[in-house]
Amino acid sequence: MKKWLLRNKALAALTSVITIAVLTSMVSRHQADARTFHTPEERRYLHEMLATLPVDTNSLFAGSGKCGGCHGHDPNANAFVTNNGEDVNIADDWAGTMMANSAKDPLWRAKVSHEILVNPGLSTDIQNTCTRCHAPAGRFEAEHQGQMPYTINDMVNDSIAMDGVTCSACHQIMDTLMGNNFTGNLYFSDRIAYGPYTNPASWIMEFFVGWVPEYSEHVTKSELCGGCHTLITNSHDSLGNPTGRSFFEQVTYHEWKNSVYSTQDSSCQDCHIPRINDSIKIATDYPFLDPRSPFGKHHLVGGNVFMLKILRDNMSSVGATCTPANFDTSIARSQRILRNNTLDLNLQYINRANDTAYYDVELINRTGHKFPSGYPARIAWVEMIAIDDQDDTIFWSGKYDGNGDVVNRDTPWEPHYNNITSDNQVQVYEMVMGDVYDVPTTVLERSDTILKDNRLVPKGFMTSHYAYDTVKIYGVNNDPDFNFSGPTEGTGGDVIHYHIPMNGYTGPLKIRTKVWYHSVPRPWLNEMFAYNSPEIDSFRNFYNAADQTPNLVADAEIDDINTGGALQNAARSLQVWPNPTSDGNVRVSGWKELDATSVRVIDLTGREVMPVISAEQFNGLISLPDKGVYLLMFETPQGMVTRKLLWH
Repeated sequence: MKKWLLRNKALAALTSVITIAVLTSMVSRHQADARTFHTPEERRYLHEMLATLPVDTNSLFAGSGKCGGCHGHDPNANAFVTNNGEDVNIADDWAGTMMANSAKDPLWRAKVSHEILVNPGLSTDIQNTCTRCHAPAGRFEAEHQGQMPYTINDMVNDSIAMDGVTCSACHQIMDTLMGNNFTGNLYFSDRIAYGPYTNPASWIMEFFVGWVPEYSEHVTKSELCGGCHTLITNSHDSLGNPTGRSFFEQVTYHEWKNSVYSTQDSSCQDCHIPRINDSIKIATDYPFLDPRSPFGKHHLVGGNVFMLKILRDNMSSVGATCTPANFDTSIARSQRILRNNTLDLNLQYINRANDTAYYDVELINRTGHKFPSGYPARIAWVEMIAIDDQDDTIFWSGKYDGNGDVVNRDTPWEPHYNNITSDNQVQVYEMVMGDVYDVPTTVLERSDTILKDNRLVPKGFMTSHYAYDTVKIYGVNNDPDFNFSGPTEGTGGDVIHYHIPMNGYTGPLKIRTKVWYHSVPRPWLNEMFAYNSPEIDSFRNFYNAADQTPNLVADAEIDDINTGGALQNAARSLQVWPNPTSDGNVRVSGWKELDATSVRVIDLTGREVMPVISAEQFNGLISLPDKGVYLLMFETPQGMVTRKLLWH
């Protein structure tokens, strides 16, 4: 053992000598070019950046400015530049995110204050628990030093804690997710920074900042995120007494586990730290370092556009340490991920009969978790509009007002619908928490049960999965289309059947449907805004001054030229049987009266399941390929006539 220690001490000494020699050589080369180690432009940038991002350290963690010196913007473009010239430096991408501003988040600060006012006896537990994930570099340093409990006041006086989910707070998380470190029960290394690349040039980082980079595959796995993105609280009654039960408040990690993505090696990082295959130099001013590939862009955004805008518009008040441009970049990325990577939306004409127009709206969740996921305030809803040939709106479900609130939204909550027959009915996807008396509540420490959870589940979601007990579906009222296609479970979608009353109108229609998202809807704040504290009052002012427009997630439209005339009369004679079918074989009669030009059969994803054929070749027989729900479609000169087919 002594020989081993001596040998390693010798190696360490030799490494130090080599390090100093290499650094001296680098400085000499720069001086030979009449340059200092950093150019004037670099020094100005570093001065500006380090004046805002904290550079101090504690015994475990470093402020982000300490990391940004090498992993930030490179004025000479020697590092963090893609093949097409895009700047992908880590510091700038991270600085304008909710993670970087988690300790400054005014909603979180207000909610902690609210929970303490409601549950004063739980104040210590609330602050100790909430700061684990929102201010980990301060909270776990205090625990390491034996200086618990840790309070919000401790946090606001600690620049490293106020740095939020900082670089070292993620890269020092150890590979220890074993089911006992959810709710921020995290384990950190002693100044080892884990990364995704083998054979790191560790001496550079160790020499300059005192942290040692080390390869570990776990930093690319969802388990790295699961510790904080699984929040299990202890239920309490109205007097603050524990019930002995747990409440699964936020379980995004478990939602991912119960999805097709967890079985396909598709992690949280694939979406939130999107990888590119370009070869990227990952440290500034070290031209001798080899570039690395693939590289994960530290975008770290979800759908919380609303709070990012509040942070940007109140930077001085919240103490933001980045630039408005950093927030603008994160806002734009969040809007793109909401618009392009969240939902598939299909709008389908079904029929007109009995003074009613029938349309199906299908939503397919494209995320790796429920939508919406995370903080239970978040909602999504469907807007459906029918406009006649005079541009008058004859049906409007899901309208929102100037406050961003859903018009005609029921209280205490809107039920889930399979069929919507009135514009007073709105499909709202949400989680509604209940207290020990099954009364809706937004007080997290009083939450004991879930009264409704019809949020769209991810593809591959199964009620038979071992994690289902933490991510249950509530209140869908046996909707056969919710996460099902016929008997097949796991679609990750929902189909809403709209029956729009025509009230005698028989002309063409414009049908418009949109899916909206709001991360902090006003009704969810009513309980909190009934209280006053500096944090609540501050957030109330921010909120009331903010733009309440919800975020558009998806939209679709069709011009329905089917009328209540000859086509509708002919369509009444169209018969399909047996429907449902028990063997996949279906007969069709009455179709010749339609004067159809072609016949198609598609599944609910829009895939053709049989070749499109001309009406002249159609023999009235259909054989479906598998159990499920299908649409039989007859194209006519006057429009489309559609029938739903079901094989179970």
